[in-house]
Amino acid sequence: MGKAFESIKQGLDEAITHAKGGAVAARMHEAGPVDVAKLRHRLGLTQEQFAARFGFSVATLRHWERGDRSPHGPARVFLNVIDRDPQAVMKALEMAA
Repeated sequence: MGKAFESIKQGLDEAITHAKGGAVAARMHEAGPVDVAKLRHRLGLTQEQFAARFGFSVATLRHWERGDRSPHGPARVFLNVIDRDPQAVMKALEMAA
């Protein structure tokens, strides 16, 4: 059998195992917390500039910085990427515009 068959078979076997309540070997990546205010200050941006540059609302950014709310899901992942390589993110966003 070919590679495609083996890949499909593996996926189906994992789906059956999961459906039966069994554990499926998978790697999960958990994005860590980000100090948004510290990140923004490090980049030398105002709240308005940071929000506009990366696509967040200013209100949401303020909530994160005050600690009223915490970023989660895709926003948390995106903030982690910005934290690790802000120049690459800015370059990618410029290319997409």
